[in-house]
Amino acid sequence: MEEPVCLIENNPNEQLRVNQEALKILQSIQQPVVVVAIVGLYRTGKSYLMNKLAEKKKGFSLGATIQAQTMGIWMWCLPHPKKPGHTLVLLDTEGLGDVEKSNTANDSWIFALSILLSSTFVYNSMGTIDQYALEKLQYVTELTKRIKVKSTPAKDSEGEEEDSGDFLRFFPAFVWAVRDFSLLLKLNGKPITEDEYLENALKRKKDNPEKLDLAKKCIRQYFPSRKCFVFDRPASRRDLEELEDLPESKLNPEFLEQVQHFCRYIHEQAQAKVIQGGHTVTGTSLGHLVVTYVDAISSGSIPCIENAVVALAQIENTAAVHDAITYYEAEMEKHLKLPTETIEELLEVHAQYEKEAIKVFLARAFKDVNHEYQKELGTQLHAKLLEFCSRNEQASSDRCQAVLLELFQDLEEKFGKGIYSVAGGYLKFLDDQKEKLEQYHLLPGKGIMASKALEEFLKSKEAAAQSILQADRTLTEKEKEVEVERVRAEASAREAKLHEQMKEEAIKMAQEKERSYKEHEAQLMAKMEEDRKKIQAEHEMVMNRKLEEQKRLQKEGFEQEVAKLQLQIQALQKTLEMQRNSGGSRRRCCVIQ
Repeated sequence: MEEPVCLIENNPNEQLRVNQEALKILQSIQQPVVVVAIVGLYRTGKSYLMNKLAEKKKGFSLGATIQAQTMGIWMWCLPHPKKPGHTLVLLDTEGLGDVEKSNTANDSWIFALSILLSSTFVYNSMGTIDQYALEKLQYVTELTKRIKVKSTPAKDSEGEEEDSGDFLRFFPAFVWAVRDFSLLLKLNGKPITEDEYLENALKRKKDNPEKLDLAKKCIRQYFPSRKCFVFDRPASRRDLEELEDLPESKLNPEFLEQVQHFCRYIHEQAQAKVIQGGHTVTGTSLGHLVVTYVDAISSGSIPCIENAVVALAQIENTAAVHDAITYYEAEMEKHLKLPTETIEELLEVHAQYEKEAIKVFLARAFKDVNHEYQKELGTQLHAKLLEFCSRNEQASSDRCQAVLLELFQDLEEKFGKGIYSVAGGYLKFLDDQKEKLEQYHLLPGKGIMASKALEEFLKSKEAAAQSILQADRTLTEKEKEVEVERVRAEASAREAKLHEQMKEEAIKMAQEKERSYKEHEAQLMAKMEEDRKKIQAEHEMVMNRKLEEQKRLQKEGFEQEVAKLQLQIQALQKTLEMQRNSGGSRRRCCVIQ
């Protein structure tokens, strides 16, 4: 993309709406996406930081007046500067709290959508992190009213919803960017880091009214990681109006260094967007999430992450089956030369690209409940195999018929001219036919239908051979009867051999079905183990964050909350123990019936 486009429109007196052109761009990206969204009050320099992340001087609209520039959520998709094979998706949002907006109610939805869509969430503010700044972050305290993690949230013993652990699993990393920061990073006379500054600002006080500490509580409970950056004023107030055109020589050197530090961190540390179970999100699937969440908001519902993931899984799993079948067909067409001499040759090529097709499917599929989509894949792959077998047989039949017609053309001409309808003509016919049959057997490239095609051809010529036999006066009636029996016995032997060949091919196909089943099962079990480890890591991350929060609350004197967290930690520990035990006793899964 040469420049940003509006992804989610927020027009006056209208509901939020997805821009279809932007959606088309996003859904065309099949790479994993690192999604960085920035949110904050209007006129706080969000767009400038995003342009720097894009490594561009211009892009997202800047402005130095009191009027907001960005409306809705704007998107810029770029090749990731540090992660090959990834796309960096930057989301710049309209400023919160603009008094000139006619639909300020959408501010909370813009905030919620930025969290739902991003893997790293940047909150941009001015001055310092103080009580005023936290009060301006009231949108974070409304998240449980704007976002549901589960369609049926779990309740604790007191009937209260226990969402913090679920939010930790699904929420992005939190980065607080403090602009025009003028204080010294010191605490009690000792230097502190930016992160320590943030953590100190988020300390809760037991005697404070709950409302005062609510934003702190929410940031600490909902986000899996926190990071802070402070920035000096970039230039003089007079020069701010031309910030994007200012040469670096006119910018504050400390500010430039801070921006480079911020960009380096985001480029190197910001992770790809993932959803439940650690499934990596591509631009295509992110586009589906955008539509699902905006549609929910427009219909008056609260966006539900679980429902969105289930809906996305259905779309992605259907696409995964299609991708796998498309891959299989393309590779088979490229590498399978028809007709094959044996069924084994075809099955060998099939096995190779079926294995790869299953990998293609599993790379995209997720939450395939009861393995229904993989069963569908197995059914379709088997149908495609039968289709290639049929094509192989037809190609072989066509080739054999053409060869036989060409080889026996002069015999047909001799028969038509009556050359064999003379004394001793039958023996001459047998010699000529034997010569042609030897040539037929030696000719390569006939394929698996060589015997059957020959049997059918000779059957079609039986009447002509019999007429030559009966017309040969040099043979006695007894000799003719013996010859008839000999021909019949040869035909019977060929049929028996053909039947045996068909039986062997049926056995090979049955063995192929069992091999295919085991291949599906082996890859599925490996995928399930990989998913189990991801879910286990997810649980461990939540437990570690809760343990860290428990320590903070103990220091701050919140005994009741500490006790509540302890119960949650114990429940998580039990879940983790069950997951670890299940790793060594995975049950056999039926993939293909």
